Amino acid sequence: MSRQFDLLVFDWDGTLMDSTGMIARSIQRAFADVGLPEPSDTAARFVIGYGLNEAMQYLAPDLSAEHIRQVVDAYRGHFLAKDHELQLYAGVEECLPRLRNAGFRLAVATGKSRAGLDRVLAATGLAALFEVTRTADEAFSKPHPAMLEYILESADVSQSRAVMIGDTTHDLQLAINAGTPSLAMSYGAHPLKDLLPLNPLAHFDDFTELTEWVLVHG
Repeated sequence: MSRQFDLLVFDWDGTLMDSTGMIARSIQRAFADVGLPEPSDTAARFVIGYGLNEAMQYLAPDLSAEHIRQVVDAYRGHFLAKDHELQLYAGVEECLPRLRNAGFRLAVATGKSRAGLDRVLAATGLAALFEVTRTADEAFSKPHPAMLEYILESADVSQSRAVMIGDTTHDLQLAINAGTPSLAMSYGAHPLKDLLPLNPLAHFDDFTELTEWVLVHG
């Protein structure tokens, strides 16, 4: 059976790593630290996938640039104090090599910073599996297509031969804006009911389920 995709592009937080709860709590505590009302859990989870500046600006659009900087710095302090406790989702460590060994090429498109992504790639030992990665401080924030367009160009893969895999509406809208199909993960930052209107090819409740689908249908 001929293969549908050559390149699998993964989001990181909420797709490969179980980090959305900690990110949301760190956002809330950062706002409290600088004397601002804490965003709701729903609001804090919604901005996961944006670059940090864009996320904080979305949550408090009237804040000055200096206040945004203060919130971002406070967020980094809270997140970095705990990020060593984060774990990959069940199945990720075992399944990514299976996908590579089956001939799929792998990439990452993430709202993390370059320093943050490099840190977790080293900590998890997954760096060698990904051919190309792109972060929020190297491109416009999701869902602008630039991040994914860079990956496609770097990998020399056409839009139709790549698929974006993520847990947020930002990931799926990124795919739409870049002209690629998408696959949705239901266990991350955004509820499945918000993902389905963006027409992913399929959706999955765990990473092993995704992997088995890709090995058969991808």
